[in-house]
Amino acid sequence: MLPLQMLPMFPIRLFRSFRHCRFIAACAVMTLLTALPLQARGQDLVGLINAYRAAPPPCDGERAAPLPALDAPPAMARVRIGAGTFLELALEQAGYPVEHAEAVYLSNVSDAPAAMALLRLNFCEKLLSTDFAAAGAVRTGDDWIVLFARPLHEVPLPDPTVLDAEVLAAVNAARAAPRNCGEQHFDAAPPLRWNDALTKAALAHSSDMATHRYFSHTERNGSVVDDRATRAGYAWQRIGENIAAGQKSVAEAVASWLDSPGHCANIMNPGFEEMGLAYAVNPLRGRVYWTQVLGRGR
Repeated sequence: MLPLQMLPMFPIRLFRSFRHCRFIAACAVMTLLTALPLQARGQDLVGLINAYRAAPPPCDGERAAPLPALDAPPAMARVRIGAGTFLELALEQAGYPVEHAEAVYLSNVSDAPAAMALLRLNFCEKLLSTDFAAAGAVRTGDDWIVLFARPLHEVPLPDPTVLDAEVLAAVNAARAAPRNCGEQHFDAAPPLRWNDALTKAALAHSSDMATHRYFSHTERNGSVVDDRATRAGYAWQRIGENIAAGQKSVAEAVASWLDSPGHCANIMNPGFEEMGLAYAVNPLRGRVYWTQVLGRGR
């Protein structure tokens, strides 16, 4: 996670939050206190922001084209942000999961027009950003938290009932040709077979990572892939595991493994004869956790 960076621009402080690659980077808002938000006045500010976007003046000396209005979801007006709060998590808990969010804190501002004047003066590029699709404002007395966000969009996931055929096709296509995994060369390897016990072990680990929101080969109880394979009923003489997070398709998951020397070596290893794969989704964030278990039975 990226810690909050505070700009020394009184009475305005800027807090940023970014989502990148396969992991979420969230920003901690360190110095804000909460009270009941004045939602109606926050909506007034969003209306002023949208009027500005509809007919924007020059920003930092550059002409700006009109932009669509930002949505104003109710969740962004009731989000609670306090000391030590992570911005993305706060929005998620308020019922609005996001891919990307930023917040501006304004202090000693009496009303929405005064808040808008400060935003125009100091943050015109944020007001006119195409990175955002929604905005909201939370007011506590004369302190305002102005939020800009891009919501998390659901992407259809592969059908679990046909996952075996899709995965085997992708993995065996990779094994069918010689490949360099980093500095290690692998000749073409025989195709893998699907194994239900290895899939059971893969699903157990993906589900645990999704439920508890971590990313590791080692579960919180200390168990690793050989323990999980044994519990699933697979008698193995060789076992391996690949994991991934954030990919929305089999093709993306397999491609990410082939781009990583260690994961690629697992896929190309001729000592493996069988595999299983499963994914699980964190219900709040929508983040997908993938596990591939490769094995050779006794």
